[in-house]
Amino acid sequence: MTEKRYIHTIGVADTAMTLAEQVGIDPGKAELAGLLHDICKYADMEWMAKQIKDHELNPDLLDFHHELWHGPVGSIVAKEEFGIHDDDVLNAIYYHTSGRAGMSALEKVIYVADMIEPSRNFPKVEKLREFAAQDLDLAMKYGVRHTLQHLLKQKQTVYPDSLMCYNDCWR
Repeated sequence: MTEKRYIHTIGVADTAMTLAEQVGIDPGKAELAGLLHDICKYADMEWMAKQIKDHELNPDLLDFHHELWHGPVGSIVAKEEFGIHDDDVLNAIYYHTSGRAGMSALEKVIYVADMIEPSRNFPKVEKLREFAAQDLDLAMKYGVRHTLQHLLKQKQTVYPDSLMCYNDCWR
């Protein structure tokens, strides 16, 4: 793990604990999911594609940008290599990049913490931090919107779970 990724990971774990306390969920679970959320961030793409196939994950993942793969594959590694069997923790790792409709509080905490941890620096991150301090769902709404705007600006395809997450947040 690079120093930059280490700083990011610790930042996500710390931010996740703070957000978890705000919304009344177990900060220990948030810390664990935060520490493991990027466990496969730098994994070999061919190996990740094989894991997606071998573990019968949604094959549509392979049709989208490989940046999406590290969450789902990371949840496999968390379970198989680290013995994590808490479905909420595993789902928080799995969906921290794409989001999905019907996210649990922990899933939202990790999604938002990944966007706003202290080393993140992009336009409007301070506004997202303000939203997160007020209301996790508000931070989700604007965080997902920011992500979709970024993908569209980059002319990248949008994974269906991300669109469903956006729609769910704005209903």
